[in-house]
Amino acid sequence: MEDSTRVGYCIVAGSFVAFQFFFSALSPQLFVSLSPAYCTLPAVKQNEWNSRGDPWLVKLNVAVTCGYLLYDLLLLVRYWKTLGDSLFVCHHLAALYAYGYVLSHGVLPYFANFRLLSELSTPFVNLRWFLDVAGWPHSSWLVLANGLAMMVVFFMVRIAVIPSYYAQVYSWYGTLEYERLGLGVQLAWIGPSLALEVLNLIWMYRIIRGFYRAFCRSKLHKAA
Repeated sequence: MEDSTRVGYCIVAGSFVAFQFFFSALSPQLFVSLSPAYCTLPAVKQNEWNSRGDPWLVKLNVAVTCGYLLYDLLLLVRYWKTLGDSLFVCHHLAALYAYGYVLSHGVLPYFANFRLLSELSTPFVNLRWFLDVAGWPHSSWLVLANGLAMMVVFFMVRIAVIPSYYAQVYSWYGTLEYERLGLGVQLAWIGPSLALEVLNLIWMYRIIRGFYRAFCRSKLHKAA
C-alpha cells in the first residue's frame, strides 16, 4: 500500500475519532461550565448543540472523500472490463448523493463523519487483493489472518454500528429540526443510508463465505 494511501486512511480515522471525542466528551463538559442554559436542554437539543459550530473541518473531510469517490468512479467506468463492479458504482453514487448535501447545505455533519467509520475496513480489503495478485495461496497463514481481520473489522465498522446509527436517526425523526431539513435533505439522509446497509450486508455475506471456503481449503490442505 502506498504511503499516500496510508496517510489518507489515517486522516479519515483521525478525523472521525477527533469529532467523536469533541461531540461525546469535550463539548458537553465545556458547555456545562460555560452556559447554565445547556443543562436545562433536553437530550436531543444538547446533541444538536454539541454538533454545531464551524463545520469547515467536516466539510474538508467530506470534500476529500467526495474527490476520491469521483476519481474511483471514473476509474471503474474507464476500466470497466477489469475493474467494473455494479455494487461499487451503487455505493459511490449513494455516498456522493448524500455527501453533496453536506457540502452544499452544511447539514448532518456528525452523521456524515459517522458513515466514514466504515472505511476502516478498506485496508484489509485492499490487502486481500494485493495478496491474491501476488500469488499467495488462499490457504496460507497470511491470507487467512488478513481474511479474519477483514471479516471482524468489516462487521464492527459496517454491521455492528447499524443499531446505534439508526437509534440516533430515530431520535431526530419527527422533531422540529428534522422537519426543517426539508424533503430533499431527508431523502439524501435516509435513502443512501439504507442503500449502503443493503450493500454492506451483501458484502458481509460474501466476506464470510470467502473466509469459510479458504479456511476449509486450509484444513483439507493440512490433512493431505
